[in-house]
Amino acid sequence: MALDTGATAWILAATALVMIMTPGVGFFYGGLVRRKNLISMLALSFVAFALVSIQWVTVGYSLAFGSDIGGFIGSLEYMGLNNVGMEPGPYSPAIPGLLFMVFQLVFAAVTVAIITSGFAERIKFSAFLIFGLLWTTIVYDPLAHWVWGGGWAAQFGALDFAGGTVVHISSGFAALALALVIGKRVGFGKYAMEPNNIPLTILGAALLWFGWFGFNAGSALGANGLAAQAFVTTNIAAAAGGLAWLLISWLHGKPSSLGFVSGAIAGLVAITPGCGYVTPMGAIIIGAIGGSICYAMLLLRIRKGLDESLDAWAIHGMGGLWGALATGIFAVAAVNGASGLIEGNVNQFIANAVGAFAALIYAFVVTYVLAVVIDKTIGLRVTEEEEYVGLDISQHGERC
Repeated sequence: MALDTGATAWILAATALVMIMTPGVGFFYGGLVRRKNLISMLALSFVAFALVSIQWVTVGYSLAFGSDIGGFIGSLEYMGLNNVGMEPGPYSPAIPGLLFMVFQLVFAAVTVAIITSGFAERIKFSAFLIFGLLWTTIVYDPLAHWVWGGGWAAQFGALDFAGGTVVHISSGFAALALALVIGKRVGFGKYAMEPNNIPLTILGAALLWFGWFGFNAGSALGANGLAAQAFVTTNIAAAAGGLAWLLISWLHGKPSSLGFVSGAIAGLVAITPGCGYVTPMGAIIIGAIGGSICYAMLLLRIRKGLDESLDAWAIHGMGGLWGALATGIFAVAAVNGASGLIEGNVNQFIANAVGAFAALIYAFVVTYVLAVVIDKTIGLRVTEEEEYVGLDISQHGERC
């Protein structure tokens, strides 16, 4: 098929939009931690982007999108970007293979950035580098292959338009596993650990909402009606999620700006797997329920005394799980050929549920084991003294 210049221009722009989401995560998280760890959170996100960039072009892309091996992983045929060039590729008949590769790269990078929630304010920088490289290789790459690279989940019929399972379930439940292994922050539950800069978090949320248009609409891989559909459903689900969280939390206090942007992110997460399969009205329902579920999960985390510091599990993990199930419910054949429960297709719901829970279990278990191995060897966590001083100084020698 000949190169489509319009599609190529749009996916170039969409890739840049998704790239800005990684520093967006840094700003979002940076405003939520204590001031002595602000630089650390920004650094983790930026370094995650660089680390994954190298991993992806060397082996990651091939493991995710190489020829299927047993439904689990791809071959090494694209190692070092061998046979990935300027001409259209097997996954991208209208755009250059290199462009499809880098579009997928930015997805992998933001996933690793999201995980930093699980060990915020207490991770050794050296341990993060090792963890990020290994996690991308043995968790993210196989999951991407299962769903998008022709693996078993795709063969089974599971739908994930833009990453609800691959990105959000994996990162959210990985963050939960890390939090359990690394333990609570010193003083957690004994004294307040309030956000240092809510405007910075709101800026991060704005960058995420903005970048999410590339994340979801770009996954149409063309400048077409499906991209427009995904763009619209993405926006209104975010609005519905933000308003739902705001209104429910208002019952327990004041309508906070932090609550609204957290709900908007929850709505964005929830619509991600189904943005190219559901109608705008379905997106409102998915976003509103997503915001409500994620708020409830945040309250549950607090009641249980779990220090998953910045709520990647509550928002990304549980929001992604709801979104995957909701896609199996609200998918409408008139949008993109797939029917869900509301059109009587029970099989689609089952396929999505199986794919989502398999990804959940795999991401949680493998991340937990990986974290334990790193902790028992080089150690995951900084010393208590370094944690008290703050990671900005103890790990980077810098201060705000």
